[in-house]
Amino acid sequence: MDTLSYKTISANKETVNKEWLLVDAENETLGRLASKVAKLIRGKHKTNFTPHVDCGDNVVVINAEKIRLSGNKMDDKSYISHSGYPGGQKEVSVKSLLAKKPEAVVEKAVKGMLPKNKLGAKLFNNLFVYAGAAHKQEAQKPKAINLNDIK
Repeated sequence: MDTLSYKTISANKETVNKEWLLVDAENETLGRLASKVAKLIRGKHKTNFTPHVDCGDNVVVINAEKIRLSGNKMDDKSYISHSGYPGGQKEVSVKSLLAKKPEAVVEKAVKGMLPKNKLGAKLFNNLFVYAGAAHKQEAQKPKAINLNDIK
């Protein structure tokens, strides 16, 4: 038996082929959308996935203002941030954040599903979220994909 034929192939940044993908967030549930987009950004859908390498795709999300939230999350869910100073805690509801900056809701959801290290920060740069149907990545010719096809 030839054991040389069973070598594990590990991807690196030279051997990775990155694609541009276009995701339409219209009528998608926020958490389900974010988990699938995080999987695409991380590269877990590829056969040559390597945990310590940025082997995922660049993802463009459009229609971020048309996402759905299940249950009472539109009224009850809020994001809390703290400046580090006494009394510096701020609380913003999802409804007000969607009205003001809908891209931030999707970005926060996806960022929470990426690794909490330097690789996660680098992977987050592969996400581009837009409130409307227009986006700035036309030159890259992103391939439109259906999220329901992703397991």
